[in-house]
Amino acid sequence: MTSGRGKPASRSIDWITFSLYLSLVFIGWLMIFAVEHKGDQAQILDFSTTIGKQTIWIAISFVTVLILLNIDWKFWRNFAYPIYLITILSLVAVLFLGIEVKGARSWFSIFGLTLQPAELAKFSTALALASFLSGPTSKLKVFKNVLIAFGIFLLPMFLIFLQPDAGSALIFTSFVILLFREGLSPIPYVFGAIGAAIFVLSLLYTPVVVIILLTLVAIFLLLQNLDHLLYWNLSLLLLTIASIVLISQGLAREILIINSVLLLFFMFFQWAKGKMQLVVSLLLAFMVCVGLSFGTDYVFNNVLEPHQQDRLNVWLHPDKSDPHGPLYNVLLSKMAIGSGGLTGKGYLNGTLTKLNYVPEQSTDFIFCTVGEEQGFVGSLAIIGLFIFLIIRIIDLAERQRLNLFRNYGYGVAGILFLHFIINIGMTMGLLPIIGIPLPFISYGGSSLLAFSIMIAVLLKFDSQRYLN
Repeated sequence: MTSGRGKPASRSIDWITFSLYLSLVFIGWLMIFAVEHKGDQAQILDFSTTIGKQTIWIAISFVTVLILLNIDWKFWRNFAYPIYLITILSLVAVLFLGIEVKGARSWFSIFGLTLQPAELAKFSTALALASFLSGPTSKLKVFKNVLIAFGIFLLPMFLIFLQPDAGSALIFTSFVILLFREGLSPIPYVFGAIGAAIFVLSLLYTPVVVIILLTLVAIFLLLQNLDHLLYWNLSLLLLTIASIVLISQGLAREILIINSVLLLFFMFFQWAKGKMQLVVSLLLAFMVCVGLSFGTDYVFNNVLEPHQQDRLNVWLHPDKSDPHGPLYNVLLSKMAIGSGGLTGKGYLNGTLTKLNYVPEQSTDFIFCTVGEEQGFVGSLAIIGLFIFLIIRIIDLAERQRLNLFRNYGYGVAGILFLHFIINIGMTMGLLPIIGIPLPFISYGGSSLLAFSIMIAVLLKFDSQRYLN
C-alpha cells in the first residue's frame, strides 16, 4: 500500500503529531527535574528519585512507541475486545491485589515501579469503543447500540470509582464527545448539561433556593404560548427580582410557596386549554430536577468523605474555607503561578516550588512549576502546544477513510482534552482538585506509558489512512 506520493503508507507517520508528543515529554522531564533539583546534586541516574524513575518510564515509553509503530494495524482491530477485557480484569484484580496509596487501591507494584491499570484502561476503552462504533450494524440511532456504547466506558468507570479514584473515573465521560461525533442525539447532552447545572447550584445554594429557580424556569416555559407574551414576561421578571430580594431577607420558604402556587395555577390553565402533554412533560421534568437537587444535597452531606466535601467547598465557597486547611493548597498553587509574572523567574529558579510549599508538585500541580519559572509566556506556550496537539489529532481523525481510525482518534482527543482542561483548571482554582495529571508533563509512569501508547497507535492508524 502506498501513499499518493509513492511512499509506503507504513512509513508516512505524521511528524507534526510525533514532534508535539516529543516536545511535551521533554518539557515534562525538564519540569520534573526542576522540582527535584537540589543544588549541585545529580539525580538523573539515581533511580530512587522521582526524576530517575521518570527517566526510566520515558525510556520504556519510547521503546514501546517504536514497537507499536511496527505492529500491523489489523492487530488492534482484531484484538480490541480482548485487550479491553484484560484491562477490565486488571481493574477488578487491583481492588484485591493492588497496593493502597493515599486511600486508593489503584496500583500494582512491579519490580519497584508502580503501574496504574486505570491509565491503560483509557486506551483500551478508546480502542474497544472505536471498534464497536465502526461496525456496520452499530449505528447510534438504535437504542440497544446506545446502551452498549455507554456500557463500554461506564464499566471501567464504575470499577475505578470503587478504588476509589473519582478523578480517573471522571475522564471516561470524555467518550461522549466521540458518541456525539458518531451521531448520538443531542437530547442526552442537553439533559446532562441541565443535570450538571442543578448539581452545581445545589452545592452553591440550599435545595429550597434551587427549587425556587426551577419554579421560575417552569413558569417561563408555560407562559411562552400565551397571548400578550411581553406582559407576562415582564411580570415574570418582576417576580424573579422579588424572589431574589425575599431570599436575601431569609424568606426563601415564603417565596417558594408563592411560586409553587403560581406554577400550579399556570399548569392548570394550560391543562384547561388542552395542553396535557406539555403539562405532564413539564411536571415530570420538574420532579426529576427537584429529586436531583435533594439527592445532591443528601450525597454531599451523607455519602462523600470529609476530604471530598472540602475539595468541593474550596472550589465553590473559597470565602468560607479555612485558609490554613484545604484552601491552603489552592492559594499556594495560584500564588506560585502568579509569582512568575510575564516571563517567569527562570529555569531552576523557582522559590515556592523549590521549597515544596505546593503539594503534589511533580504530579497534579506540575503546572505551578511552569507558571513560576516560565511565567505567562511559558504557560501560554505549553497551553498552545496542547491545543495544537488536540486540534491536530482531530484533523488526523477527520482525514481517515476507515471508521475505526476516525473513531479512535476522537476517543484519544477527548481524553487529552478533559485531562488538559481539568488539570490546568484545578491548579488555577477554576475547578475542584480531583487528582488529574497533566498528560506528558506530570510525573507518573502509568500515565506517560498510556498516553504514549495512545499516540503510537494513532500514528500507526494514520499511516494507513489510504486504505479503503
